[in-house]
Parts: sequence; C-alpha cells; structure tokens
Amino acid sequence: MFFLAGPTGCGKTSVAIELAKQCRGEIVNADAFQVYRGMDTLVAMPSSEEREQVPHHLYAFIPPVENFDAAQYAECTRAVIENIISRNRLPVITGGSGLYIKALTHGLSPTPPGDDALREECELLSLDDLMQWLGAVDPEAAATINSQNRRYITRALEITLLSGRPSSNLKKDWELAPQPDFHGVILSRQRDDLYQRINQRTLEMFDQGIVDEIKKLTQCSSTSEKAIGLREIRHLIDGNQSAEETVSAIQQATRRFSKRQSTWFRREKGFQTICVEADEQASSIVENILTTFPNLCSTI
Repeated sequence: MFFLAGPTGCGKTSVAIELAKQCRGEIVNADAFQVYRGMDTLVAMPSSEEREQVPHHLYAFIPPVENFDAAQYAECTRAVIENIISRNRLPVITGGSGLYIKALTHGLSPTPPGDDALREECELLSLDDLMQWLGAVDPEAAATINSQNRRYITRALEITLLSGRPSSNLKKDWELAPQPDFHGVILSRQRDDLYQRINQRTLEMFDQGIVDEIKKLTQCSSTSEKAIGLREIRHLIDGNQSAEETVSAIQQATRRFSKRQSTWFRREKGFQTICVEADEQASSIVENILTTFPNLCSTI
C-alpha cells in the first residue's frame, strides 16, 4: 500500500487519481470528514466524475448524525486494504487526517475509552480549573497542550486518571515504538501558493451551493460537527454575519487548519516530502513520486 498525505488544498485528489491510473491502484479515503454523506461541497469530496475514473473507497459512507473516530476508521480500512491487495491492485491511501493515517501506519496508542461520569465532572469546571487539575496530575502535558481546547484537556485528564499513568508518558511510548515499514509521500506547497488555493476553493464552495447543502444538515454528530465551515455558514444562515464575513472566516479557519496539518506531518517519520510547484500538473508530480519509488507499480 502507498500513502499520499498533505494539508488541505495541496492537490492530493488529482495526484492520487493519476497515481492510481498508472499503478493499477484504488484510492482509500483518509480524511476524517469525507467519510460523511451529505457534506460533499463542505469537505471538498472528490466529484462523481473523479470517482468514476478509478475505484474509490470509504467516501460518504457514514450518515452525519453518527460519530466516527480513528479506531473505527482503522478497523474498516484494514479490511478494505486487504481486499484491494487480494485482487493484485495497489491501495493508495490519501487524505489529510494525520491521526487516521497514523492509526494505519503505527496503530493507536493504548488509551482507555471515554468515561461519561468523568466527562460530566469536567464539564462543570472552568478551563482554568481543568488546567490546574491537569498540571497537578500530568505537568508535562499541561505545559504543551492547547490551554484553550477543552476537549484536549479533558481527554488528557481522562487518560491520566483512568490509566494511572500520565497521558504524556503514554504518548511518548507510542511515538518511540519501532517504526513500521511503509511507503508514502507528503505533498508540500509554498505557503502563499497553498493559501491562494484555499482562498479560491472557499469561493468555489459558495458557487457550488454550499449554503443550501448546510441547510439540509439538520442534525450532526459531535465529530461531523467539527467540519470547517459548518459553524460559519450556520451563522450566515441565521443572519448573524454577512456572506463576505463568512467567506473570510472560513478562509482563515482553513488556513489555520492547514498549518496544523503541516506541523503534524513534519513530525512524521517514514514519509518522503515532495514539494509541489504552483500550477504543476498531477502527471508531473506522479512522475516525481515514481522516481522516488521506482518499484511502486511493480509491488502489486
């Protein structure tokens, strides 16, 4: 199997299709939001025309009212990958969700499941109180965690209290585990080029009817609710901000997200980074990939 990763807007879709065409491949989704139905425009789902060019798997197969996480993703994806390999075809796993990809390359950290009672207790506390609690039981995690992200803080507390070990220690054990053998690339673009593509794609979302799409999403799960642009467009629908403000807010949120993705992927070992030039064609990028991995098409 082969991994094609990178931040949102870097051009993974067209490259994955071209690579799959040349290497008898089938594309497997590794985007946490493209698993959901009814959100095609919002999450930049590959178009029906693109999906007809080569087989695509695990796109738009979960209703937006359901939660879905990396553990569930890894379980169903491994079965899909095994099936593709059994037919002597190349699985091309592509997306920008780093944790989903790492669930396949490294497995998931052995952390305890969520505890409803503990989460309810945490919900009653302020962010400052949560941070003080985390600092008392896991100072290292408290020093590095996003102190404004209640979900991250609560989960770190949950892992520490339920496992009996600091969450930071468990994370280290996971990161220091022996590196598995896999092949993959991370697509990278110059920041100005990437941001311009993100800004343009946001404008295209509105031309493609994103507002009407969101109006039809009457109920979302706690995971699908996190899709970038959903909250902003609901503000527009409710009359709380203008169209121009909504576009700007989504562009900014997406740029910030792409920066976090790039930071994640820079820390990952085992991937080759390929720098993509502005306006470079997918065929040229695939040629670069096949030069880096000359035996890729013969591994099937």
